[in-house]
Amino acid sequence: MVLLAMRQRLEDLEAQTLAPYALKSGESRGRFHHDHEPSYRTAFQRDRDRIVHSAAFRRLEYKTQVFTNDEGDYYRTRLTHTLEVAQIGRTIARALGANEDLTETICLAHDLGHPPFGHAGEHVLDELMQSYGGFNHNHQSYRVVTELETRYPAWKGLNLTYETLEGMAKHETEYDLGNATGFDVVTRGSLEAQIANVSDELAYNAHDLDDGLQSGLVTPEQLESLAIWQLLCERLVWKEKTLNEINRHRFIRELVGVQVDDVLQYTVTQLSTLKANSPMDVQKHTEDVVGHTPPQYAMNRALKDFLNHNMYYHFRVVRMKERAAHFISRLFESYIKESRQLPVNYQAKIEAEGLYRVVADYIASMTDRSALLEYRHLFDPMTRP
Repeated sequence: MVLLAMRQRLEDLEAQTLAPYALKSGESRGRFHHDHEPSYRTAFQRDRDRIVHSAAFRRLEYKTQVFTNDEGDYYRTRLTHTLEVAQIGRTIARALGANEDLTETICLAHDLGHPPFGHAGEHVLDELMQSYGGFNHNHQSYRVVTELETRYPAWKGLNLTYETLEGMAKHETEYDLGNATGFDVVTRGSLEAQIANVSDELAYNAHDLDDGLQSGLVTPEQLESLAIWQLLCERLVWKEKTLNEINRHRFIRELVGVQVDDVLQYTVTQLSTLKANSPMDVQKHTEDVVGHTPPQYAMNRALKDFLNHNMYYHFRVVRMKERAAHFISRLFESYIKESRQLPVNYQAKIEAEGLYRVVADYIASMTDRSALLEYRHLFDPMTRP
């Protein structure tokens, strides 16, 4: 007997199996524009699929995480970072009885608005836009799914559910403060949104350390003073001085595992203390319920500081950042000076949205590769416009 997993059955399974503090797709507040839901996918699953099929998601493959594409094929990109965040988010959500589909959706969407060349690109765009509202990749991600993606005749954006949009708008990490405009600023993000936030930070630290070790910018000897490295060495019974590829993978797997275990331990304690019986119990709490225990938080803080000093400001990475700032600044200045260089569909938006915002949108949509190509078109006399 073939039993199709119809939407009603999937919604019933969520109601029966998810924790009381989880958001259920059958209780979604819906979409801004009326849209018939498919018979075999929940609303959150449909959100996820719309994000995966978006142009902005595909472009993440060629956007920098730390290392630009020409540094090598191994290093993370925005796309691989996003997939790792989603994988960790699903694991945590499943263990806590949260809505795995919604968590995955927020994870997959969190970096859609990132410009080329990583945080260097974001920083220079923000500086160039200071007098025109600034630039923040979280806010841009929200604009991508509500305004900038053009895939439907009746509305702008992807017409995602309220819960996905709120999770994106309230995405917060240490480096990225989300813009919660249009949502209740008193309440926190849902449990699923909080899981996405922690998963982002967790993945960021782990894969940046992995890329640092792979590139040689970071060595095991430099890490010896860090408590988290000492813990990993103890757990893996590792006393060597050089790190081969297999052992590097072992360390990164162990690091992710240690941190996921700690998140689950901390969050279960918080939820039990709170006695959360509804999603709103989590959102009205005075602090996030998803996070790390104080000892693990301290170790993560030390690792983050180490990476900031030894990797993000390593001369090779600084050179990449300065090169990125040069490319983006020149492109920005050229488009502002003569807006008719912009594609016709972007020129059409200038009257309504303003030249500076339209230029920022156009540059933010670029991949590293397309930004470099555009630079050559504009400034290399040997390249055809």
